[in-house]
Amino acid sequence: MKISIAPIPYLWPRQRVEDFYAALLGAPVDCVYVGETVCSKRRELSSGDWLALARELSRFIPEVVVSTLALIEAGSELAVLKRLAGNGEFMIEANDLATIQLAIEMKLPFVAGPTVNIYNGRTLALLAKRGMRRWVPAVELSGMEVRAILDEAVALLDGGSVETEVFAYGRLPLAHSARCFTARHHQRSKDACGFVCIEHEQGLRVSTREGEEFLRINGIQVQSDAIHCVHDIAHLQQHGADRVRLAPAGDDFFEAVQAFVEWCSGRPASFDTSATVNGYWFGEPGMSVSGTPGA
Repeated sequence: MKISIAPIPYLWPRQRVEDFYAALLGAPVDCVYVGETVCSKRRELSSGDWLALARELSRFIPEVVVSTLALIEAGSELAVLKRLAGNGEFMIEANDLATIQLAIEMKLPFVAGPTVNIYNGRTLALLAKRGMRRWVPAVELSGMEVRAILDEAVALLDGGSVETEVFAYGRLPLAHSARCFTARHHQRSKDACGFVCIEHEQGLRVSTREGEEFLRINGIQVQSDAIHCVHDIAHLQQHGADRVRLAPAGDDFFEAVQAFVEWCSGRPASFDTSATVNGYWFGEPGMSVSGTPGA
């Protein structure tokens, strides 16, 4: 089981981003995704900066992938997308169908990210025939549903396979909107947000009227408040997972990475998962907890 590090979903100061990836250099992970996936207004790092960072990481990490926006709304965003897609060095992660169409036109391999709506084997097989090398199932899909999609796709691909990367750790990316929730919370317009997201390095918590911690808003993105953690490695493998995806979240993220390194190697790890959830993967409400830790 390989381990991938998802792109940072939050707006962090440039120095924190650089420190985060510097700390990853010694981690035994197989793939790192870099790039902005949430909001094109976030410019702590430019597209050129992300590519430079990818080059630096590729000296130490077996695979580096450049991630792209989950919501393309303007011609300027499409122009940046074309520059990233045509970088000539790194595979891209497509998080929007506009990116997939561009990759197909440019005859480029790509990863289909978790915000691409792949809910049946026919869609998965079609994209695989058009250059998709890997897919990240939507986070609400259960292991049984992922297995069924894979089985249908393999039959349509005449025995070919599709690499599957399951979102196994982090706050769940639940939805995106053209409206910026964080700016609205601060009574600002989206166009004059002042990059206020940078004040909320783990997103902005939303509670129910009863005071139950429920969601996080992260610019135009809505996340789960609780951290999702699927640590039943045997169950992941049984349902088709080739890789686990770990998304930066919480204060103990690097401890979580090390725990997955141990679990994926068949060894126990003393990582506290008592506050995490994983119901979606087991076909239950997302805020519930199931599964057996480790291998």
